[in-house]
Amino acid sequence: MSQARASSLPTPVARPRIDAIDTTDARLSRTSISGRGCNPVGPGGRLVVVKDDRFEPDSSNALPQGVSSRGLAENFPTTPPISLYGSSKLASEYLALEYGETFEFPVWINRCGVLAGAGQFGRADQGIFSFWINAYLRRAPLKYIGFDGAGHQTRDCLHPRDLLPALQKQMAAAESGRPCIMNFGGGTENSMSLAQLSNWCAERFGLHHVASDPEPRPFDVPWLVMDSRLADETWGWRPTMSLEAILEEIAKHAEAHPGWLEMSAAL
Repeated sequence: MSQARASSLPTPVARPRIDAIDTTDARLSRTSISGRGCNPVGPGGRLVVVKDDRFEPDSSNALPQGVSSRGLAENFPTTPPISLYGSSKLASEYLALEYGETFEFPVWINRCGVLAGAGQFGRADQGIFSFWINAYLRRAPLKYIGFDGAGHQTRDCLHPRDLLPALQKQMAAAESGRPCIMNFGGGTENSMSLAQLSNWCAERFGLHHVASDPEPRPFDVPWLVMDSRLADETWGWRPTMSLEAILEEIAKHAEAHPGWLEMSAAL
């Protein structure tokens, strides 16, 4: 940058002090444990295997950095390609951290698994648990896409109520050497595949056909579960609401609100 150009840039001005900023990722979409294209067969062998109607990490092979049977840790690589959506998420983290450094206030970045609960808008691209349950109940068209069209892709699930205690602690805390980026998720105990979710719905509402399209899509992820051990060590945080309780809460809300899918689609 030329000296003239640099000297013309505005100098940061004083701003009212902000005590803390808390950014929460409701839909983490960074990259797959198996590389570009998210094929479950990656360089060096299979990185995920099918077990009990879902994908699981293949413990017989060396897993990439930041990946274990407990989920993805904070040091999981975020180098491109990570999709346009994932890049926008990562850029927002950088921007928040830069604001905190420039204006001297604490920043906490919470990378969450799939948030789910009653009243969540259900769309195919956001709120997959709510979308799937509402669509299954209403006998709306559903489809397994990619990964042989079997619905083995797996996510963990977190109720937003469980996140509140951590948010309250973060907002009351000043920076004191604590990690500012950490994962919050339901973990392996609160995870399931689309096929498993369909089985749950079939038992709850009766059988409904789910179509299959084996054609893979770029950046689709076979398995994404959050490893929240750092949040436990830092804030004493663990999820308390079980996956079964979350699904049942969504189901009761869906039964009480028959137009929920249409309302969600309009947003």
